[in-house]
Amino acid sequence: MEQKTARLTVLIDPTKKEAFERLCSAQDLTPSQVVRQLIREYLDKHGATYTNQP
Repeated sequence: MEQKTARLTVLIDPTKKEAFERLCSAQDLTPSQVVRQLIREYLDKHGATYTNQP
């Protein structure tokens, strides 16, 4: 788990945001957890490195 956090602001269509939040809730996940996972997967897919990689 990351030790420090930073805020990322994302502008999204309100209807997509609502659908995303409902889906996350149905999967017992927070939107932040899902976004962090998507970012990790994107970084891995493109071979990006960062200091606290497992």
